Amino acid sequence: MNLDDHLYMSLSAAGVADLVNRGEATAVEVVDTALAVCAERDGALRAFTALWAESARARAVEVDAAVARGVLLPLAGVPVAVKASEGAQSVQNRRLVAAGCVPIGATSVPRAGTGWQTYGSTDRGPTLNPLNPAWSPGGSSAGAAAAVAAGLVPLATGSDGAGSVRIPAAWCGIIGFKPTNGLLPARDRAGLNSPGVLTRTPADAATYLRAVAPAGVPAPVAGTPRVAWTPTLGYAATDPDVAGTARHALHRIADAGLCRLVERPVELRDPAPAWTALRAGTPDRNTEALIAANAEVLHGAFEEVDVIATPTTPHPPHGHDGPGARMSVALTWSFNLSGHPALTLPAGRTPNGEPVGLQLVARHHADTTLLTAAESWYRTAAP
Repeated sequence: MNLDDHLYMSLSAAGVADLVNRGEATAVEVVDTALAVCAERDGALRAFTALWAESARARAVEVDAAVARGVLLPLAGVPVAVKASEGAQSVQNRRLVAAGCVPIGATSVPRAGTGWQTYGSTDRGPTLNPLNPAWSPGGSSAGAAAAVAAGLVPLATGSDGAGSVRIPAAWCGIIGFKPTNGLLPARDRAGLNSPGVLTRTPADAATYLRAVAPAGVPAPVAGTPRVAWTPTLGYAATDPDVAGTARHALHRIADAGLCRLVERPVELRDPAPAWTALRAGTPDRNTEALIAANAEVLHGAFEEVDVIATPTTPHPPHGHDGPGARMSVALTWSFNLSGHPALTLPAGRTPNGEPVGLQLVARHHADTTLLTAAESWYRTAAP
């Protein structure tokens, strides 16, 4: 078939794999198209710091040979962008390659030593947000989010130590998924930094999980999910327009009969001192007490509900001059400390046109329940 740029950029990861497995396109054709799209469009976007054309084409040839032998690969020929700070040899990237993915390049991250890393840096300038070049794409998986949102790739790997997958996904209007901590090896000694994925559909995030997770991830729980809403988690200074946009998305989902809202407050302690101490390797009794107190609140909440919903960030995307004193991670990093699986769905826009994410959090190891809910809710969440 003629895999032109427009068709390629519209395909999900599952759509690419289906074409390749059915012989309607080859992995080489897909990868050549992906590289051409990146060459044409990434000059202005600056999502990639490097493209790996030679190794990508070699891997695509291997995928086509496997398909010709009758091997059915769940992600056959899918171009994947790799977070630069992670590298192609991480556990999740090796497992994605085994599932048929083809790494095509490294995506931007912030410069080392910068605070609250909600932007991306390249030698050509900062990474731009495909929704509006005046906005940061978020971070630290900045280039990954921009590449997926702009259609350069259908899937990108990231890592999430305080919200670094969920924040850029929310600000670029796509899906960002952090699995239960420990499901994949943490990328830091503190165990806060979990591998994760950025996609345009929850179904692709589910395919990612099946490819990278060890056997035995529990099946989704049947029934209509019960959901508790909190705009602040008890401590965050969330903008009213952001909270209102996320809340309206959740009410659209409930009004469609896809979930049941439960009046159940979720009031945590601000995780900042505990997260900072763990990251620095200096935890003390106060750290342990804060973590234990929040764990008790979350355990109690998940006795009554299946999902906790919040805005993904307390404020909309900032400009390229940085977040200032605002804490973009305020609503995400509690779940790096607690280890719960968390995902962001596009929830619409504020009255000023700024993108908002709806963060969904589930019980430990209920990753498939979370992804199943996200698949069901996805098209209803954003108007």
